[in-house]
Amino acid sequence: VFAQPAQLSGSGVAPARVSSPTTSAASTSEDEPETLPSKEKTADGSISLGQQIMWNSKAAMVRYIGDVRFAKGEWLGLELTDGKGVHDGSVLGVPYFQCPAGKGVFAQPAQLSGSATVADAPVAVGSAARMAMSAMAPEDEGPTTLPSKDKTADGSISLGQKVMWNGKEASVRYIGDVKFAKGEWVGLELTEAGGVHNGNVMGVAYFECRAGKGVFAQPAQLSGSGVAPARVSSPTTSAASTSEDEPETLPSKEKTADGSISLGQQIMWNSKAAMVRYIGDVRFAKGEWLGLELTDGKGVHDGSVLGVPYFQCPAGKGVFAQPTQLSGSTAMPASAPATATVPTVVVAVAAGDEGPTPLPSKEKTADGSISLGQQVAWKGKKAAVRYIGDVRFAKG
Repeated sequence: VFAQPAQLSGSGVAPARVSSPTTSAASTSEDEPETLPSKEKTADGSISLGQQIMWNSKAAMVRYIGDVRFAKGEWLGLELTDGKGVHDGSVLGVPYFQCPAGKGVFAQPAQLSGSATVADAPVAVGSAARMAMSAMAPEDEGPTTLPSKDKTADGSISLGQKVMWNGKEASVRYIGDVKFAKGEWVGLELTEAGGVHNGNVMGVAYFECRAGKGVFAQPAQLSGSGVAPARVSSPTTSAASTSEDEPETLPSKEKTADGSISLGQQIMWNSKAAMVRYIGDVRFAKGEWLGLELTDGKGVHDGSVLGVPYFQCPAGKGVFAQPTQLSGSTAMPASAPATATVPTVVVAVAAGDEGPTPLPSKEKTADGSISLGQQVAWKGKKAAVRYIGDVRFAKG
């Protein structure tokens, strides 16, 4: 698990415990995490902490108002009075509020209705948000969806249109911005199974479909009636597809920024032989990344991540890594000067199937209260500290 220093207790740990008049349901025992402080009201003043509201035609109480680490903007943590939620007030290990498991959901103010929530909000809420409010589900059909555009920016794809994605027939259910990546995205409901979600990604409901039928793609990845995507063609594109059932891959660089690793080069990753199939930027993290096809051993994907095809390889043979995690002929990066002190964790390549090379860790937290390897208590459970530092899924 991941936690922040203030959530831990143990020998030598003296966390600055959160105490605020706006903190909801402060914990009183070790097995309940301290919740983050909440605002008293939303920015437009229409919704208050503790207020009874309606979400997707279900009664709920507002338990948290403020910023979250999984998306931008102001969000509300709700405890459903009845009906099924998603969590217990904690998301990605961050406790925003506390409620019984399966009773907690997050929503944005425009998705709610109730006393003062609709009547007082029109001036502050834009037209797109009012569209979301008007689309309230009448029954238990799923969360209120975000408003969609009618067409893509280039006009080639329309809402409701039948398209082909990776050789599978699908209907366009959403067009617009998303909170998990940049750019214009298209939400699809596959005619047959083989999708990833139900239209809801990271707690945000873009559209509704059956579980395992939803995927997201960018316009250029789709084909169908009226769809004329600008297909990617570049001398550095690896294995360009020649049939409808193979997505077009993004263009790759020929070499890494420091010139130490080339496209097509044989390298070693976690003591496994692999070939470099992609070099460049990715949409799921910052920095320069390499897409690898493992010669043997188990990978994670087929070269596509979150619906973006970076390269193509058999399912379960693809992984992504950064240059410093690789070794092989001329593959040791030259980006760090010879005199630089490289963290020892970076070069501790696993000798077997123990997982990928870990990122370097700090020795202590910023306040010095917690050390690497220290025994601590988290939510009433004993744990050993294995990593201290920045992560890519949240700030801090």
